[in-house]
This record gives sequence, structure tokens and C-alpha cells, in this order.
Amino acid sequence: MCSVFNLKDIHLVMTKKNSSTSTTTKLPTRATLPPFDALRAFDAVARIGGIRKAAIKLERNHAAVSRHIKTLEAWTDSVLFDRTPRGTQLTEKGKQYHKLIAGAINQIANATSDLMKRKNETRLNVWSMPGFALYWLTPHLKGFEAANPGLEIQIRPTNQSPDFLNHEADIHIRFVRDYGEKIKFTTGIKYMELTRTKIIATASPEYLSTHEKINKPKDLLGHFLLHEAHYKTWKEWLKAQGVQQDIELTGPKLWQSHLTLDSARHGRGIALTNYLVVAEDLKKGDLLEVGAGLESFSIQNYGIYLFMTWVSRWNETSIRRYRQWLKKTIATDLASIGTGPTK
Repeated sequence: MCSVFNLKDIHLVMTKKNSSTSTTTKLPTRATLPPFDALRAFDAVARIGGIRKAAIKLERNHAAVSRHIKTLEAWTDSVLFDRTPRGTQLTEKGKQYHKLIAGAINQIANATSDLMKRKNETRLNVWSMPGFALYWLTPHLKGFEAANPGLEIQIRPTNQSPDFLNHEADIHIRFVRDYGEKIKFTTGIKYMELTRTKIIATASPEYLSTHEKINKPKDLLGHFLLHEAHYKTWKEWLKAQGVQQDIELTGPKLWQSHLTLDSARHGRGIALTNYLVVAEDLKKGDLLEVGAGLESFSIQNYGIYLFMTWVSRWNETSIRRYRQWLKKTIATDLASIGTGPTK
């Protein structure tokens, strides 16, 4: 026997079904969802440790990040951080809350990355050391782009390390020294050595001809040394050269390697750099290697350029092509210098 429904019956059934569905898919109210900027700031401070560090990572000022944290605490009516003279630390409530929301924020980042995947297939966001980006990478990019039409390379010159987890960069080109402070790599990051290149002291012919002759590394202590963000770079290099200096180094801080090099070109003093960055300057004679050919400068200190990316993206076509091009082109460039072989 067949059941018969009229239109009125069907309308009642559909009304009940829709009513039931709307109950189960009820959206959270505005009052339960804090502003996303506040959540993002909270997540950054919790992950990195400290409002100032988080502000640098988020490229926001300290006051803005602090304001976002206060907004979230007011929204949740909870104290999420303890403010102490030693810094900002998560409270127990803060730890529990971050544990619950961190996964959701990662999911949002991953979902957004997947949504943008098609665009990413034709674009690579590369973070690089400023000196390398300016003096080597930018002049050589034309060759890569000609061989890979349609693939756009975006360069961000910075000494900061990107947060791969939050998709800040596709690739990071980092420079580390084989002496001095060791670096730690984040879990999930895969890296490859692009090259090893000698780290040298360099100055203009004008400077070297008008200042006291340099016969050994210790003589550099009496010269005008150009520094980046701190004196540690020169101190570690001199120590590796066997110079155990008891005095504090002096000289201007210029914060970036390309500024120390530019100052050296103009005869202001002596800068530390590597062969790869100053290849053209050495060829033209605009800069000279201090101590070149002297037995007292026979100790060779090397720097290592690393290619880094998220391990899950290592074999993506665009990343693989870029990695192979860098390795090959750098090797060719260093071989052409003659005086700057890799180790």
C-alpha cells in the first residue's frame, strides 16, 4: 500500500527538518569570538616568548601587540600572562587556552595556504640575508627567470628567520659561520649547503694606501673596523685568526652588511665579508682582500650559505628548480673569481 502526501504535509516535514538543521549548525555569537588580531598576537607571544619578540615577528609595534593582549584578556575576563621584570609568561589559564586554540590557528593558516596554492605555484617568496640579496641574488635573478618564464621570485632582504609554520616564506637563504656560535634548526625544516666561501677582511685601495700597513691579523686592532649590529662578528673572526684581544673593539655600528661594504668602498674603514658577495668588487679592484698572500693570514675562516624550506615542500617543482639553479650558479661564480675557491 502506498502512502499519499499532499503538499501541505510535505511543507510541514521540510519545515521541521530545516528547523532541526538550523539548531545543530548554530553559529557562535559575536560575544564568544574575540578579534582575530588579538588571537594572533596572543599566539605569537605564547609561541615566541615575549611581547617585543612577537612584535618584531608580526611586524607590529610593541604597544599594538600589548594592546591586543589586553583586549583578549578583557574579552575572556581572564589573566593570560604574568608580567614580571624578567618578561611576560603564560599563566596556567593562558597555557590551557593556547593549547586549545593553537591547533585552530594552524588550521586556518594551512587552509589559507591551500587556497592560495595555485598562486604559490607561480610565485616563490624568498627571505635572504641583505648583503647576499643585494650583491649576488638580485643581479643573477634575470638568468633564472629567463629559464623559468611565469615563475615570479619575491625577495625579502632580512636578518630575521621566517616562521615557516605560518607560511611567512617559501625559502630562506641563510648565512652561518663555521666558527663561533652554533645555530639551532627548527623541527620540520630541511636544509642544504649551497656553498662554503671564505670570510675575509676587505678595504679600498685608498684606505690601505693611506693607513698603517697590515702585516698580521693583530694589526687590525689599530684600524677603523666597520661593524654590523654588534662587535661579536669581528671578535669571533679575530679569535679564529688567533688574535686574543684584551681590549674592547671600537668603530661604528652600521647594522647591515651592505652598509659596512659600502663604507669600505668609500675608504671609511675595513669590513668583514665573503668572496661571493664581493666577487665583482675584487675583479674590478674596488676592494682588496686584507692580508692576501701573507703567511700570517693563512688561517681560513669560512661561511656557509644554506638553502632552507619546509620539509614537506622540498620536492615541489618550483622549489627544486630554484635550489638547483642556486647551487649551480654559485659554483660557477666562485670558480670565476679564482681567488675564492670553496672549501
